[in-house]
Amino acid sequence: MPHLTRTDTALSATGAERLGFGVPGYAHPLLAPVEWAELTRPGTPLHWAVLNVADGPGARPDPHCLEAAGKLRNAGVKVLGHLDLRHGSRPFGEIVSDAHRFLDWYRVDGYLLDRCPADRADLAAVRRATATLEVVLEHADGGHLVLGHGSHPYPGYAEIADQLVTFSGPWAEYRWSQVAEWTADHPPERFVHLVHGVPRTHLDEAVRIARWQGAGTIFFTDRMEDTGHNNPFAALPGYWDEIVSQIGPGVSE
Repeated sequence: MPHLTRTDTALSATGAERLGFGVPGYAHPLLAPVEWAELTRPGTPLHWAVLNVADGPGARPDPHCLEAAGKLRNAGVKVLGHLDLRHGSRPFGEIVSDAHRFLDWYRVDGYLLDRCPADRADLAAVRRATATLEVVLEHADGGHLVLGHGSHPYPGYAEIADQLVTFSGPWAEYRWSQVAEWTADHPPERFVHLVHGVPRTHLDEAVRIARWQGAGTIFFTDRMEDTGHNNPFAALPGYWDEIVSQIGPGVSE
């Protein structure tokens, strides 16, 4: 069976009661002003948005990013700082240092740990990182942690974060993807799917797959990753209005 149907549809970790969006990181606000403005549109079912200043928080506070993050928070949207784990090769101290800068400069509500390891052997190191980040965030009004595996990790990772990105990749792979059986032990609020290259004509099918596989947070786009390795998630999909209407109004904290 390629898909796994769930009956539990609660989304308490994301603060919403239905399928909604997680934006993995638009381009800099100066390069993508329309995209950032769209995220504050009333009624958009947005669970969180990732702030990635310069592959992290950058060397100094950026006033444009500060303004964008402030507008999102004022609209009730969680803002997550982008922390690159480099598949487990990044020094622990660098991760914590970036986390502090994100919090001090942009008052983030949590973090997306991108390129997070997925193997059992790396679980202890990632657990140490998430436990430390929880301490960093303990005085903030938030504390949402998303592990950006991009595939199904060892099941123990589900115990150390609020959400796991269990798929990140092209539509050509997503439409034939299979879900790990262990995910059935958790509600949809725990899982995120990020898919690029989804044609408008297959948008309904993509949403059905997400629901069948038990994902509570999604981001679909028709933009493609090319040979230049551009980020297909850096801008709005061409059918943004359509998918927002299809998913329906959400509830953000």
